[in-house]
Amino acid sequence: MMINLIILNDGLYNLIPVTQQVLDSITLVTKVDCFELCDLIRNQLTIYINDLNTYVMNDKSGYFYGCICK
Repeated sequence: MMINLIILNDGLYNLIPVTQQVLDSITLVTKVDCFELCDLIRNQLTIYINDLNTYVMNDKSGYFYGCICK
């Protein structure tokens, strides 16, 4: 399964491929589907800003909007 993150940066939506390095930092105890894996990645790479009601990437590269799985 290939996963891309949807990130909004400077008014443009970007698809950022998820690398094996990101997935290695996530411990899976059961088999997960795309939506569950997207939630795990979001929890690893973002922080929630309550005032904006959105998730911001930890490295300040943009706003997290979701994932696309192929």
